[in-house]
Amino acid sequence: MSLWKKLLWFAVAALGTWAVAMLALSRGEHISALWIVTAGFCALSISYRFYSKWLATKVLVLNEQRATPAVLQDDNKDYVPTNGWMVFGHHFAAIAGPGPLVGPVLAAQFGFLPGTLWILIGATLGGGVHDMIVLFASIRRGGKTLGQMVREEIGHGVGLLALVSVLAIMIILLAVLALVVVQALAESPWGVFTIATTIPIALVMGIGLRTGKVSVMAVTIFGLLGLAFGVWGGQFLAHFPAIESWFRHDQKWLAWAIMIYGLAASILPVWMLLTPRDYLSTFLKLGTVAMLAAAVMLINPTLQMPAITKFIDGSGLVFAGPVFPFVCITIACGAVSGFHSLIASGTTPKMITRESRIRSIGYGAMVTEMMVALMAMIAACVLQPGEYFAINTKGAPTEIVAKVSAAGFPVTGAEMQKLATNLGESTMFNRAGGAPTFAVGMANMFARVSAKPTALALWYHFAIMFEALFILTTIDAGTRVGRFLLQDFLGNLWRPLGNTRSWSANFFSSILLVAAWGWFLYEGVIDPLGGINSLWPLFGLANQLLSVVALCLGTTLLIKMQKSKYLFVTLVPLCFMCAVTFSAGYLKVFSPDPRLGFLSGAQSLLNQAAAVTDPVKAAAPDRSGLCKAMVAIIARD
Repeated sequence: MSLWKKLLWFAVAALGTWAVAMLALSRGEHISALWIVTAGFCALSISYRFYSKWLATKVLVLNEQRATPAVLQDDNKDYVPTNGWMVFGHHFAAIAGPGPLVGPVLAAQFGFLPGTLWILIGATLGGGVHDMIVLFASIRRGGKTLGQMVREEIGHGVGLLALVSVLAIMIILLAVLALVVVQALAESPWGVFTIATTIPIALVMGIGLRTGKVSVMAVTIFGLLGLAFGVWGGQFLAHFPAIESWFRHDQKWLAWAIMIYGLAASILPVWMLLTPRDYLSTFLKLGTVAMLAAAVMLINPTLQMPAITKFIDGSGLVFAGPVFPFVCITIACGAVSGFHSLIASGTTPKMITRESRIRSIGYGAMVTEMMVALMAMIAACVLQPGEYFAINTKGAPTEIVAKVSAAGFPVTGAEMQKLATNLGESTMFNRAGGAPTFAVGMANMFARVSAKPTALALWYHFAIMFEALFILTTIDAGTRVGRFLLQDFLGNLWRPLGNTRSWSANFFSSILLVAAWGWFLYEGVIDPLGGINSLWPLFGLANQLLSVVALCLGTTLLIKMQKSKYLFVTLVPLCFMCAVTFSAGYLKVFSPDPRLGFLSGAQSLLNQAAAVTDPVKAAAPDRSGLCKAMVAIIARD
């Protein structure tokens, strides 16, 4: 490396260090959001240029001359040699689900500093390593899934247990992700129109590429023009009521539509629908995030949220739990995510044509997702703290205003009503979950660039559509990976069902998997307060527990590869994630705080039921308490 390059990278490191110092040492004054963007870009540049290259050349020793499973086992269905950029697009779209958008928004209740530090450190030293080594292991083992590799490398019994656990987690996860999409798109013709247009566009792109007569550049241009039409044209549906009615549907209709789409994505050849649609979605994802970063640099917004809030002690208004370990659990996919290991050992290793792509796809996609998480953190923290907490706190409007103001973040009912009116909504109270808050923050920054009075409402609804599209790409890839896992399991019962080259076995397994998560989805649609929402707090734990399994596998492989001197690469994040997962699991079950601990929460509900004299009213809390007690037992086991 020349002297000038050394000086350049030293300057990048110094700038990143200064940005983190400005964020960490600020107390009592407002800080520019540009410092978060600067720290993120510097961390991304340095970690990818040096750390990922060292992992590729010294630890994993990637070999360009070694044929990949996509080349050796090309079956024109699951194993398909694919253009590197399209594989990156598919992989990024599949791993970047709700986590990097919703997680940082919820974690902002601790202040902008804890979440930002965890995203920067976790993604570069943990998440990137986790994704890269699992992808490497799967490619070197013929594209095998995480469950198969654990069974072969660690032990048959452990592998079978891990396979069943991962499959169960996947089913619930897909159902909840689908429920989020359904709720975002219900009665939203613009969002449904945009997402519906991506499907025929993706089919044309896939078929065009498969013929070999159309270049990737031509297909990309066609796809981008079609995507631009879908995003831009949706806002004019209100002028054509007859056409608008085609795209305005309730939650039940959308639930069935998503089930049918998930089934198609699992059964059809990967080149026909899944890969081109994910590739297309990535342009909207990265384009929107790039626009958000540009807006931050252009308007230089101030972070209104303090660096650290009083809620680090676990008394948060958004959710209960201390800053450690719940900042790690809540952010999830923005830093370290076990779900990534399912994609890295599912669809992606069956499409990569060269081992050198492991670095850019495995590590590169993770640090790109890190930037998405940082943008989400900014979107939440540029809002007035009172508005942020009022949006994410449950209860009657007057109670919310009093509770938030008493916590030291003043807000009034008139301010919240003005916000709702500007966004084109009837109210912004009781919009917990993170997604509406991200949409408000994103719309707030984009609207400041435009002088139109309706810009805020327009960008808000665009952001809601963007989030739905962001999550839907995780559902289609997740369903296909879930089918691989289910076939691994069914193959132990009857070998022909495990044959991924059999169309009938694929179809049968896909039907079973979609029926499983579709049932939970439909129950959530017809009963929004049902059991599926009660299980949501366990998803972060389950996701991080998957990362522990994947890092255990990575550590085992390094030992078998006689790379013991590099064990710290996986062992350090493994130990940290074990501490995070098991401490959070203990608190979620045994904490004396009824808002946090399942056992204390169940006992609190039972006590409430005992105090009610009306037997009809007493029955509902009693059943709820019993349900939570059962969930606690499951979590403990």
